[in-house]
Amino acid sequence: MSNLLQNTSLLNWDVLEGRNTSSAPSWELEPVPVIVNPWDVLLCVTGTLMSCENAVVIALIVYTPTLRAPMFVLIGSLAFADLLAGLGLILNFIVTYIIDSGFVTLLSAGLLITAFSASVLNILAITVDRYLSLYNALTYHNGGTVFTYITLILMWVISIVLGSLPVLGWNCLEDESTCSICRPVNKNNAAALAVSFLLIFALILQLYLQICKIAFRHAQQIAVQRQFMTASHSSSTTKGVSTLTTILGTFAFCWIPLAMYSLVADTRSPVIYTYATALPAICHSIINPMIYAFRNPEILHSLRIACCWCMPYSFTMRPRTPSDV
Repeated sequence: MSNLLQNTSLLNWDVLEGRNTSSAPSWELEPVPVIVNPWDVLLCVTGTLMSCENAVVIALIVYTPTLRAPMFVLIGSLAFADLLAGLGLILNFIVTYIIDSGFVTLLSAGLLITAFSASVLNILAITVDRYLSLYNALTYHNGGTVFTYITLILMWVISIVLGSLPVLGWNCLEDESTCSICRPVNKNNAAALAVSFLLIFALILQLYLQICKIAFRHAQQIAVQRQFMTASHSSSTTKGVSTLTTILGTFAFCWIPLAMYSLVADTRSPVIYTYATALPAICHSIINPMIYAFRNPEILHSLRIACCWCMPYSFTMRPRTPSDV
């Protein structure tokens, strides 16, 4: 559509100059070059890397028989959400520069909203799983599988509903003045998503604070039983706190700028700010496998087997401990 408008404007300018354009063959009209935004190329490349990385995580979990615990199901669901986000970025690039269709644009926006919503909700579910596994360490694993699958179904239903809102009418294709920083999402939809994200982040923060308290309490109980705290327990507790700080710090750094900017800006705001705040949030889906998957000994062991083929395939999956937070 934009190319058609540019060609029309060129013809109108020739008419104003008094040139005879009716006799010129159509093949002599020079095509208008399409200018590709470097930021869009960067997002497309990021989406490709994101898809490949998370596809590796999914393949490791699916093809490794020992990775069947609820924890790995949640990690696989997170990887699948980030994989969809990467594919959504690639589709968005195709829609922007190749396909000129309003409906396909809405589908692309819906896919991105669904994927990133599922990614954030999966992180919340992993946090809840870690909290319950520590709080009810003796009884949680007996009923954890049922809880995990119910949580997964609920998360994906919520994410799909949020992603379908632009297709169902929550868009700004008919009124550009209502657009948010991410067209075709309107300002009300973007504000609702931003507020929901901030509430989820507050809940994750609260859960991780409780996890820290439980971990310290366990360390104190061990210290009382043995009359002193060994260096290994102190190191384990410190490592756990450092891990939680990394998780929360990365999550906040990547997502809060975009959420806050979505609340105060709209389509009239400088587009450079939109790209600058959206890129860290998108890169969080590249960081997720490093935090939640490749730090896990079982998944890392499976990755080494897949890469080197020099280690025994079967191994006994050790039980989770409070140090795995």
